[in-house]
Amino acid sequence: MSVNDDRLAAPVAAIADPAPLGLAAFALTTFLLGAASAGWMTKGTTNAFLGYAFAYGGLCQLLAGMWEFRNRNVFGATAFSSYGGFWIGFGLWFLLVAEHAAPAGITAAAYGAEVQHDIGWIFLAFAIFNAYMLIWSTQVNVAVFAVFLTLELTEIFVFIGKLGGNTNIAKVGGYIAVVTAVVAWYTSAAGVANGMGGRLRVPVGKPIIGPRV
Repeated sequence: MSVNDDRLAAPVAAIADPAPLGLAAFALTTFLLGAASAGWMTKGTTNAFLGYAFAYGGLCQLLAGMWEFRNRNVFGATAFSSYGGFWIGFGLWFLLVAEHAAPAGITAAAYGAEVQHDIGWIFLAFAIFNAYMLIWSTQVNVAVFAVFLTLELTEIFVFIGKLGGNTNIAKVGGYIAVVTAVVAWYTSAAGVANGMGGRLRVPVGKPIIGPRV
């Protein structure tokens, strides 16, 4: 390849901000699971989240994470890719474990308790991950920090409720998940509006911890 090769001089094409897509995908899937956990889907199967765990919260959010790598945004890439993986993994676990009948020799009640403990351990693991992402989100903006703060509370209440066998605490986690979804939708809407550069602007707040001077 010669130094005059056009490929060396070709500019890197800019891409649109993938964060609003990632946040919207996360919000909708979280809303569906949170509403089911809160006991609001009394006339539904409570499994409305499942398809969207793969297609929207999973795939679309994972793609948003990959595009954030392209934008050299390490925070966004890590967050969206991880939670895209969370939804795909949770959907697979649900199909492979939660939806199966109890194995031979195990009562349905005992198996149900094991399934609940699985959920508790999954949410505990992601609460650990989310804890340091919450700290780093203070350097993004208030809206993003609010997403990770409400998400951390969701994960804490869910894992405490599931591991402790307390359905009321787990249900509170479902309520907070709905709040998390609303905050994420707001942040997504702000990203769309502000990214368009039109007259309609949506405030997201300044970073809680600003850049070094």
